[in-house]
Amino acid sequence: MRLWRPVALTPDLPVMMARMRLLVVEDDPALASSLLRSMVFEGYEVSHAPTGEDAVAALSSRGFDCMVLDVGLPGISGLELTRRLRRQGDETPILMLTARQLTGDRVAGLDAGADDYLVKPFELEELLARIRALVRRSVPGEDHGVLEVADLRLDTRAHQAWRGDREVQLTRTEWQLLEYLLSHAGQVLTRQQLWQHVWGYDFDPGSNTLDVFIGYVRRKTEAGGEPRLVQTVRGLGYVVRDRSAVP
Repeated sequence: MRLWRPVALTPDLPVMMARMRLLVVEDDPALASSLLRSMVFEGYEVSHAPTGEDAVAALSSRGFDCMVLDVGLPGISGLELTRRLRRQGDETPILMLTARQLTGDRVAGLDAGADDYLVKPFELEELLARIRALVRRSVPGEDHGVLEVADLRLDTRAHQAWRGDREVQLTRTEWQLLEYLLSHAGQVLTRQQLWQHVWGYDFDPGSNTLDVFIGYVRRKTEAGGEPRLVQTVRGLGYVVRDRSAVP
């Protein structure tokens, strides 16, 4: 069974101008070889690590713009590797590959600290699109100064978030989601708007990724018992709104 669906590679396909560095962590030799060949053709500089231990060594020797990480690795699993990296403060964007279709398994990858996931079998075009989106997201965003609603503040220059006197630690994806909501405070943002701004590719109505990250943001911004600011507007999307300020 093929775990990805190849496409014909021709010289007419666009080659990226910048040499982005990718790390592919995959123990299946055939899949790894195919992915590396395709990524090199697209203009990426690619390294391969067949195990989690090899990935740790590669990451300690140089930086990467994105990591494509299989969940089912021998030794250190993809989930455990992601947890370790995030605990150490490594914010390398991670696209997790999984053969597991269950929602709980996908959520486990996001819980571990992955930025996105892709279920096998997958189309090569989709894999490349998600890599491009993750690399774009790693570039510093627009400088909004300080965004503030009620006692929630985001300093986009210092990249710090506060709820009252309590500092809120956010991952890159959580930050981008909350920053976009706060920069449009009071405006209802559709799921499609949030998906396209934060994840950077076409909205997937079958994915629960947005809901998972909304939950993360809520837990972190309400951890001290503060009232909810990220509100659900049923059938439409989400809005940041201070209900206590409504007469």
